[in-house]
Amino acid sequence: MQDFVNVMKALSDPNRVKIVKMLQRKVLCVCEIHEALGIAQSSASKHLRILEEAGLVRRRKEGLWVNYKLADGAQSPYAANLLGNLRHWLEQDTEIERLVAKLPEINRENIYGR
Repeated sequence: MQDFVNVMKALSDPNRVKIVKMLQRKVLCVCEIHEALGIAQSSASKHLRILEEAGLVRRRKEGLWVNYKLADGAQSPYAANLLGNLRHWLEQDTEIERLVAKLPEINRENIYGR
């Protein structure tokens, strides 16, 4: 029961749903997520930690960067099911469409090159 509750709580926040929708498109670091959402980097990190604990997101350290991607769902059948459904849900949502359209322009080199 606790796995189910953790997954549902993780997806109860709009910013965390947006993070999942962005990670469907590409692997991102915290700085790219905070830039896309317009939230503090510490808030983006907290959201990612909650998603990771629920088995929805995985992180991988690559040199100086920690990259985040969607999990494969192996940790939780509830996470796997919801990740599968979220691939199709909210695709026509105006806010999600705008966010996804911004993704090609957001990259860590531009963020730190300012």
